[in-house]
Amino acid sequence: MTNRLADTLSPYLRAHADNPVDWYPWGAEAFAEARRRDVPLLISIGYSTCHWCHVMARESFSDPAIAALMNDGFVSVKIDREEHPEVDSAYMAAASAFTQNLGWPLTVFATPGGRAFYAGTYWPPDARPPMPAFRDVLAAVREAWTLRRAQAEESADAVTEALARAAESSPADLPDDAAIARAAESVAAREDRRHGGFGGEPKFPVATTLRFLQDPLVRRQAPEAAAAVGRALAAMAGSPLRDADGGFFRYATRRDWSVPHYERMLTDNAQLLDVALAAGDDEAVRGIAAFLLGVLRREGGGFGAAQDSESWIDGVRSEGGYYLRPVPERAELSPPAVDGKVITGWNGLAIGALARAGARLGEPSWIGASEAAAAHVLRVNRGAGGALVRASLDGGASGAVATAADLGLLAEGLFALAAATGEASWAVTARGILDDALEGVGRDPLLTGNGIATAPDHTDGDLPSDAAAVAAAALTAWRLGAGDRYRDAAARTVRDLAVRALEQPFAHGSLLRVAAGLAAPPRQIVVVTNEPGGALARAAQRADADVIAVVAPAQAAAFADAGFELFEGKAATVERAYDCRAFVCRLPVSDPAAISSGR
Repeated sequence: MTNRLADTLSPYLRAHADNPVDWYPWGAEAFAEARRRDVPLLISIGYSTCHWCHVMARESFSDPAIAALMNDGFVSVKIDREEHPEVDSAYMAAASAFTQNLGWPLTVFATPGGRAFYAGTYWPPDARPPMPAFRDVLAAVREAWTLRRAQAEESADAVTEALARAAESSPADLPDDAAIARAAESVAAREDRRHGGFGGEPKFPVATTLRFLQDPLVRRQAPEAAAAVGRALAAMAGSPLRDADGGFFRYATRRDWSVPHYERMLTDNAQLLDVALAAGDDEAVRGIAAFLLGVLRREGGGFGAAQDSESWIDGVRSEGGYYLRPVPERAELSPPAVDGKVITGWNGLAIGALARAGARLGEPSWIGASEAAAAHVLRVNRGAGGALVRASLDGGASGAVATAADLGLLAEGLFALAAATGEASWAVTARGILDDALEGVGRDPLLTGNGIATAPDHTDGDLPSDAAAVAAAALTAWRLGAGDRYRDAAARTVRDLAVRALEQPFAHGSLLRVAAGLAAPPRQIVVVTNEPGGALARAAQRADADVIAVVAPAQAAAFADAGFELFEGKAATVERAYDCRAFVCRLPVSDPAAISSGR
């Protein structure tokens, strides 16, 4: 049989189109059918490069007998977490009430209204103690719903109330230098001094944490904590976590960064490009850029979400086998598939990273690739009404709304592109997207319409949290001179979450990086020149500054006319560099040697 997933945008959902399970995609139709039949929703969440998702699909969702149990007792909903991150976050939070072993595939049983009353992750088709058989879980949940429904609904009510309480917070003062330094030192205390990096097994790059430790304030106030980044990057770059082509795998299963989980994500690599750039590791930067441009870039200019861990070798599905071959031998094999979804926020990360790296290292082709990706996302990732959506595939836009993080990350990437190209239009577009995020655009209507508790998770995962992504873009807008209201917006977010972030700094690296940016006056360098590749521009690009913009005189005027006050009065007709601290600029200089590389 072919179910309802064949015509969906997600490659992950399409891979389940021939399952004997009568799958529904996330949407109102599934809720209506569950209410009509008066049966629970079985919500299964995963993504296309998830190994255990593949395993559960082969073992259970392809089994006609298990599929019959699912079809008889439930309305089954298959969700791509990369397409619907807010839905994934909501059900992941709910699942934490039932299991501490959170991950994907995530399996949630919910009332016809969508409120979770039981959840777990991977279940095998037959019992493997301590894991029960999936078929037995299905039978037990169906029996509970049929014979003890009041208890199931009471459990759902309790989860909903607990999540609502967890979402409450009290504002605090903005953290000062000392508080931020202590937070950085607390993070650094968790460093694996033998193997580099943080954590045990499995071990992740935690790029959001590394970026916090690289903040200039941390480098000044807690230099030993900042030094952990160099050790982590060197350890990862010299380990099996980095493939021979320069791209990094998702995580390692061993503390010494060996035995990787072989999927390669756009999120990790885009953020690690920024980490390597800030660390001065040009070799790692070039390797990651080559992976992004050579493997993940799709037709049209956007970047795909990930490259799979599995591929076909000699007629057998192999996890990691392709990557274990020497590079010359790979040409004889079919490479692992790339999930071609062009995700709005993830592309924002790549757009910003490539723009910054291209400007710093003098690689105009990287900036050009950043421009092409930006143009693709802004043109294709649009819904019927013109609003940004979560993703697109092969030129078709998803029905899933863009999240707040999508909007914040894309805006941040476009601001970086504006600084790298000197084109004010990118900054104007970024400001409009940021304004939408600040006004609350980016909520899933099915969650809000059914009163399903979302309990927004303000901690970082594999990318910055929604709150931190929007706050970071607001901070950048202020630094570019868009107005104090953007600094105020960033400050409100930091105040709301400061207590939690300082108590758990490892989980709030992105927010603490914004806090550090608010605690110190920004350094802003504007070079006005008709030679963007000249010596003055090159000297500025090597400086340690929060804003480095190289513009022609007409471009400086365009920024100023668009309301970016940093550029006012700088449309000189001769080559000049303006070195500013919190918008107070020193006398302009024309000698590259007069631009200090440090702060």
